Amino acid sequence: MIVQRCFLTGLMICLNLWYVSAQQRPNVILIYADDLGFGDLGCYGATHIQTPNTDALAEQGIRFTNAHSTSATCTPSRYALMTGVYPWREKGHNILPGDAALIVPVNRITLPKVFKQAGYQTGIVGKWHLGLGDQVEKNWNGRITPGPNETGFDYSFIFPATADRVPTVFMENGKVTGLSKKDTITVNYKRKIGDEPTGKENPELLKLRASHGHNNTIINGIGRIGFMTGGKKARWTDEEVGPTFLAKAQQFIDKNKHRPFFLYFALNNIHVPRMPATMFKGKSTMGYRGDAILEMDWIVGAIRKQLEQSGIAKNTIIIFSSDNGPVLDDGYADEAVEKVGTHRPAGPLRGWKTSIYEGGTRVPFIVYWPGKVKAGVSDALISQMDLLPSFAAYLKVRIPKGAASDAEDHILALTGKDPKGREQLVEEGYHNLAILKRGWKYIPASKNKAEQLFYLTRDISEARELSKEYPEKAAALRGALDAIKGNQ
Repeated sequence: MIVQRCFLTGLMICLNLWYVSAQQRPNVILIYADDLGFGDLGCYGATHIQTPNTDALAEQGIRFTNAHSTSATCTPSRYALMTGVYPWREKGHNILPGDAALIVPVNRITLPKVFKQAGYQTGIVGKWHLGLGDQVEKNWNGRITPGPNETGFDYSFIFPATADRVPTVFMENGKVTGLSKKDTITVNYKRKIGDEPTGKENPELLKLRASHGHNNTIINGIGRIGFMTGGKKARWTDEEVGPTFLAKAQQFIDKNKHRPFFLYFALNNIHVPRMPATMFKGKSTMGYRGDAILEMDWIVGAIRKQLEQSGIAKNTIIIFSSDNGPVLDDGYADEAVEKVGTHRPAGPLRGWKTSIYEGGTRVPFIVYWPGKVKAGVSDALISQMDLLPSFAAYLKVRIPKGAASDAEDHILALTGKDPKGREQLVEEGYHNLAILKRGWKYIPASKNKAEQLFYLTRDISEARELSKEYPEKAAALRGALDAIKGNQ
């Protein structure tokens, strides 16, 4: 009996020690906004929009001024974030249609797999846009695999591509939610199917008109890219997307608050069609785009409030960023252009979403870890894809040789202990590349433009072109870029 009690006591001590050890590993929440610009937040200089919750993250954490997505468009940035590989190395890794096959290799290390190998529960809530299944033709009425769950997530609640692309449905762990067996879904991106109204044929049915494109199947009074029939009970309304993603993220946090977790919270805000929850409509002075930013900031605040109430705020890292730079008119007449006023979505940067200039890939990036990172501002050069090897190093997870080959371990820069970060980084615009190195930026010649050289350290706006003044510097950077491109 005494031996049994000693054994049980020892077992309880071991379990308690394991529990304490598990809780010492920080939870990680990556909040990934969509099309949010370098100048769209108060902490980055915005004065015509209020973002108090996101600003508070920056005030109490580290605000990075030289952080980048790899690419100026969404799918490529997300691919690099997941894999640690430049997307331009792979064919077809550009903006995907809603019926695309999965492009993330299921047999390689990914960001969520790093956390899984470290004993974390992993989840994704929000926009996916990296393809589903192993072919374009897929059965939307059953479980679609491979998908997020096969790339490292224990739990997934997503929509497949973007809000302006069909199918406009939520999917939970590979299955469409709320789908009636009698109302099967069919999707086609090449031709019209069924007899549902389209934006092109029935513009009188639209509550949000298109400015260009976006004139296929009408869902919730909005024309989409692509055609869809069926699944009428499963289709979401745009106004509920933000609150639904928030609720699912909160459920994941609540379920896993007693063990380490990684949550990739990929917001729809502020991608088109911008149709925020009704309580935010008209709350800004900048139309639906401004209203969607306010909704996004509210979501950030709700997550922080939950962490505080759950008692896990001090042991949770929040990373906030955006997949690429801003865009105003992205296909819908939502008054984003007319009502922008003096607000500068890209701040002092030149260029926008899709651009090879800094406005395309230099994005907001905030790391908040109370008691662990000292509040401040960092000018370190970092890339979002560096999260994979950085957390692998921190959590002592081995990355297989040759995997995540373009990413680098910069956990010291991410925690404010290294002010420099990367030495160089390749940026991807829409079908063109540039290289950053030690404050310089080189853009190769293209069909329409000669080569360009900028010294970003003194000219963040890329206003002064220097290739003729510093031809040797341009030549050196050209060679550095060619060397990286050749390493395929």
